[in-house]
Amino acid sequence: MKFLPLPPPVRSFLKRKWTEWRSTILFAAFVLTPVKSSLADMNWVPSGSMNPTILEGDLVYVDKLAYDLRLPLTYQRIAKWQDPAKGDIVVFFSPKDDMRIVKRVVGTPGDVIELRNRTLYLNGKPLDYAPLPAAESAGLNPPLAARAVMAEEDLAGREHAVMAIPGFPGSPTSFPPITVPPGQYFIMGDNRDNSLDSRDYGMVERKRIIGKVSTVLASFDILDKYQPRTSRFMKSLR
Repeated sequence: MKFLPLPPPVRSFLKRKWTEWRSTILFAAFVLTPVKSSLADMNWVPSGSMNPTILEGDLVYVDKLAYDLRLPLTYQRIAKWQDPAKGDIVVFFSPKDDMRIVKRVVGTPGDVIELRNRTLYLNGKPLDYAPLPAAESAGLNPPLAARAVMAEEDLAGREHAVMAIPGFPGSPTSFPPITVPPGQYFIMGDNRDNSLDSRDYGMVERKRIIGKVSTVLASFDILDKYQPRTSRFMKSLR
């Protein structure tokens, strides 16, 4: 196929726009893109798999330097500080379809994970559960909150909210003991009955975990005309 040269008016227009926008374009290409890829990013959460910790419409901060430093736009690690720990909320590329997902690490290499009737067992011992403070579920969709059973789960000393939805035909509520292989992690959503996680697509390789989430930057209720949830702005997560 032969390509004809651009007409002079088009060339003139493109040259003028390049002159006007080149600083912005170059800044985005050589500064913003590497920063977003390797240092820090934001993730918009459209689903409720991490309810009540993260709500639909939360914009979360992703610390990509929490565990290591990578070459921009690659899995290649330049330096490593630490590995994800049990209880960490992480963003990773799904083994199923490579989509960016946010969930919680419940099992690290060498751990034995088991679920019995919604009770999580770690290395043969059941986790402790306690009543969840009301503030921890504030903002949850009222009809869902009325159906849900919520608790505070103690995962290796890290306390955080979890919930179940009795009668919901979702994720398995039990599975036999599974040993987490080296270099892999068992991931689950806090909304245990409505989360596609390691129960569905298996373990997550270390290289797929791209950052740690600890803060909600802003929040808008996508189930109610995107009303801002100002009480969740800059909210620390646990």
